[in-house]
Amino acid sequence: MGSLSSSRAAEPSHRLKHGFVLATALSPAALLLSMQPAWAQAPAPETLATQAGPDVPADGGAPSPQPVEPLPEPAPVPRTLDELIPPAAVDDPESWATLGAPDRPGVSPETGDSQPETAGNVVEMPEAGAEFLPPPAERLQPALDAAFTDFTVAVPEPLAPDPEVEALASLAQQLIGESPELEDVRVGNTLVLGFPAAPDAFPERREFIERFRELSTLRQLDGDKDGAPQVAARARADEELLGEMLRTYGYYGGEVVRQLSGGRRARGDEGDANGSVASEPSVRYDLLPGTRYAFGSINFGPLERLSETDSKRLRAAFGIAPGDPLYADRIVDRELELRVALGETGYPFATVAEPELLIDHARQEGDLTLAVEPAGQYAFGQVVSGDPSFLSGRHLARIARFAPGDIYRQSLETDLRRAIIATGLVSSVTVTPREVAPPADGEPGEVALDVDFERAPVRTIAGAIGYGTEDGFKVEGRWEHRNLFPPEGALRLRGILGTREALASIGVRRNNFRGRDQVLTADLFASDIKTLAVDSRGFGMRATFEKVSNILFQKPVSWQLGGELLYTDERNRLARNSTIQLPRQAFLIGGVFGSLTLDESDDLLDPSSGYRATMFVAPEVSRSEGREVFYLRAQADASYYKSLGAAVLAGRVRAATIQGARFFEIAPSRRLYAGGGGSVRGYGFQGVGPVNDRGEPTGGGSLVEVSVEARIETPLLGGAVEVVPFFDAGTVSLGSTPDFRFIKYGAGLGVRYKTTFGPIRVDVATPLNPGQFDSPVVVYVSLGQAF
Repeated sequence: MGSLSSSRAAEPSHRLKHGFVLATALSPAALLLSMQPAWAQAPAPETLATQAGPDVPADGGAPSPQPVEPLPEPAPVPRTLDELIPPAAVDDPESWATLGAPDRPGVSPETGDSQPETAGNVVEMPEAGAEFLPPPAERLQPALDAAFTDFTVAVPEPLAPDPEVEALASLAQQLIGESPELEDVRVGNTLVLGFPAAPDAFPERREFIERFRELSTLRQLDGDKDGAPQVAARARADEELLGEMLRTYGYYGGEVVRQLSGGRRARGDEGDANGSVASEPSVRYDLLPGTRYAFGSINFGPLERLSETDSKRLRAAFGIAPGDPLYADRIVDRELELRVALGETGYPFATVAEPELLIDHARQEGDLTLAVEPAGQYAFGQVVSGDPSFLSGRHLARIARFAPGDIYRQSLETDLRRAIIATGLVSSVTVTPREVAPPADGEPGEVALDVDFERAPVRTIAGAIGYGTEDGFKVEGRWEHRNLFPPEGALRLRGILGTREALASIGVRRNNFRGRDQVLTADLFASDIKTLAVDSRGFGMRATFEKVSNILFQKPVSWQLGGELLYTDERNRLARNSTIQLPRQAFLIGGVFGSLTLDESDDLLDPSSGYRATMFVAPEVSRSEGREVFYLRAQADASYYKSLGAAVLAGRVRAATIQGARFFEIAPSRRLYAGGGGSVRGYGFQGVGPVNDRGEPTGGGSLVEVSVEARIETPLLGGAVEVVPFFDAGTVSLGSTPDFRFIKYGAGLGVRYKTTFGPIRVDVATPLNPGQFDSPVVVYVSLGQAF
């Protein structure tokens, strides 16, 4: 029996997946003994005597010695699974499988019964364990049978089913159903996405694809010859990415099936002519989004303690309600909107915790928790300057768009910061709300705005030098101190010296005078100017008070009021072929003026939609050679802009008149002229108008201009270049009512280069009905559109 025990210890076993054990086979007798109890496996003394051989004496005497034959050497037992697999199965598995199982020696293939050994049979192998334990003698069999008469093996009762275990098993179980019909979308040389063909199955498909194109690591390998070994490594990363994206769009039960080199859905057009898969490594992902989850409950925490009005308003600002599609991106966007709404409702110190989303797969919903701590409502108090000698708190409060006592709004705080930057006097600004009085008895608290800034350089020196076909050579210089008279009081010195112009001026300017964007200016000047039509020299003063529109704050309504006093000695320019010197005439001119502008365009320098309209009037009195003349100068401008896809159609009309005096009673510099880059292109400045018998321009008493152009986008420089064909027409009449006798036409082509501060304009124009002294081509360069 010791031999049996040691033999079992040596039997190898091979553990497979799921905990099953593969062991070597035992004969029925060995199996029976292995199931017997220990007392049954140890034979009695008399049994040992009989097992020695058939010649044992009945009285138990010493048996006669019998020769003992040596046991046969056992066959080697396989130690691993690989040893059980024959080499033929590895070399050619398909052919090996068709051979079937070989017949066991000495066993009938039909019945499994033992067969006697014949000459044609392979030598019968002994049953496993027979070499250690021979069969018992026939006369001992009844005793063995009697010993096991009452032997039974108790069969355990099956356990009662556990509902919790079954529920867990159902969650882990993969649902197998019919796959939907898929539609292929190729997003790269090595990448294909399969989407459900039904349009309602995945409505976010287009946006999903564009987003995946930007994030895919596999798509980055397109065109990379050395990228093939990396396909498999990056395929798993893209699979995880697609899963995350499905969850981002609310498909928390979605599935991504990855296939390499064609996979189970490979088509013939993806390989060679026979439909085989192409040799180039490729990856396919089948996306089965499943049911889109929805928002469940939404909890804002302390926000619920606010009044019903504020709570309802803030919930509406968040804009997500139970039942809405569960888009993760929308949570981020609406959280930002909620923060803005808190700031706009009077809660400057409110805090919003990180959102928490709890997914319930049973309900196919996500419960969102977004704890909001309002921290009390406040109203505006004082504005406190960090450098009052430079910009006082009183001045900063004047340019703010709120008054003390108004409910706090974050946008008004930001607007104040922008207004301070727009002064040009500071390089950086920080505005910090500070609690002055807490909320009490249902009334809002009070916050002061602490303004800290760094001074910018306030002195500017600028200069320019150039040459123009109309102006000749010109040198210009300017010096300015922008805060010589705080707050925002500037002094400016300006000088021009050129072929046709000389100017010297000194002026003062105060920005934000007694209100936001209101400007007060006063200038003293002396000039000597020779234009195409006028030769004038004189001096004067001019003052204006205006509410202006600028790039940062484009206003729908702006206005200007002013006055002017001017002494000038002038005459019309001589014609090029004239040798007669016209007499000069001195004029003393005084008057007031005003303008009103309505601006509903979408941009100050580069409008693409809307309109602008300006009305200007200037009653004046002129004294010359002992006579006084009263007259009214008036002008109206209107422009309209219409976007037509990749082009903007723009049109402009201008009409002007001088009422109350004949044109020759008015100083030449105050008459009406047309021509130039902002008028009728193709002609020089003041180059359009009536002329006398010697060809000298005289100016007129009325004017009409019309312009139209198309601003067409191009792909050049990323869309920054526009091509602009244009057509202009204009007329100047001697009388105060246009008679259209001197109409001039011009046309050309322009280019606009868009920059962050506005378009740079270059127009090349030609006169269509030129006069004797008009150039065949005129070029204009400026900043901003022509109108």
